Amino acid sequence: MKPKYLIYTLLVVVLGGMIFYRVSENKAKDGGGKGKNGGEKKPAKVTGLVLQTRVFSDNLSLSGSIEANEQIEVRSEVPGVVESINFEEGSFVTKGQQLLKINDLELRAQLSQAKTKQTLASENERRARLLLQKEAISQEEYDIASADFRSAQAQTQLIQAQIAKTSVRAPFSGKIGLRSISKGGYVTPTTVVANLVNTSQVKITFSIPEKYSGQMKEGTTISFTIAGSKEVFTAKIYAIEPGVEVTTRTLKMRALAENKQGKLIPGTFANIALPLEKINDAILVPTEALIPVQNGKKVFVSVNGKAKEIMVETGTRTDKEILILSGLKAGDTLLTSGVMTLKEDAPVAVSLK
Repeated sequence: MKPKYLIYTLLVVVLGGMIFYRVSENKAKDGGGKGKNGGEKKPAKVTGLVLQTRVFSDNLSLSGSIEANEQIEVRSEVPGVVESINFEEGSFVTKGQQLLKINDLELRAQLSQAKTKQTLASENERRARLLLQKEAISQEEYDIASADFRSAQAQTQLIQAQIAKTSVRAPFSGKIGLRSISKGGYVTPTTVVANLVNTSQVKITFSIPEKYSGQMKEGTTISFTIAGSKEVFTAKIYAIEPGVEVTTRTLKMRALAENKQGKLIPGTFANIALPLEKINDAILVPTEALIPVQNGKKVFVSVNGKAKEIMVETGTRTDKEILILSGLKAGDTLLTSGVMTLKEDAPVAVSLK
């Protein structure tokens, strides 16, 4: 045999011997899955706590949008030239206040003409009625005169209504925004004059998962916060959709909040805490005790010094805890740390918190 092959053979033998020695040593230490003296495997040191029930006020965390209580685009119902603008941009206007005036000279001329025709028609109707009483004309002739009078009267009322529409007034009190017209400009019903918003109260619109729909009722008070502020605001639910949205499986509802100081701006988001039913015998566990698995979540409890695996159903999550809906009961010793390496029936030495 060549020297180099002999050297290779010796290296393989030495390496194999070292591996066999190491495996033998490990088995000797473990005792074949037992302790040094052939007893049970050394218990894993873990921490745990004995579960107890307590009162828990369940809250649902949601996102919603803040909307103005009332909001419109101010427009003129009749076309014409702007004669005057009677508001300041960004100012507060009251209900019924004139915001702008459209030139109505042509309409007033038409009204004068219509009134003249109405007067003539009224006189003709009066004469026809007298002649009818004397049987000098037929009933048909009187009906024609009467119809002409009513038509002239209606025409006068129509023009008067059009003239009234040349004064654009605020339908409700609120804050008016930036105007997009100028005096002397021509406007039509499609022209947006400005936005009028009532923000003394605001609406908070949000949706909840359908599984909570049975717990909702009008009059429930919610709390919410907005970005950039730590202040907690409150609102009261006043309207709930009659049905669940099929595509999202959610139920939409709306709450009303006071906004006298103007801190809530329409269009912003609200972080909502919606109170659900109060649970008097709730079981909550630390979030670190939960182990995600393919078909749900599991925890370990200690039973007679051994770890037992239990599948649980969870509910609302808080900052540090999560509500257990099923799987655990009061008195169970829940393992809270060192659980990721545990296996079913592994011996454990529990240090209670």
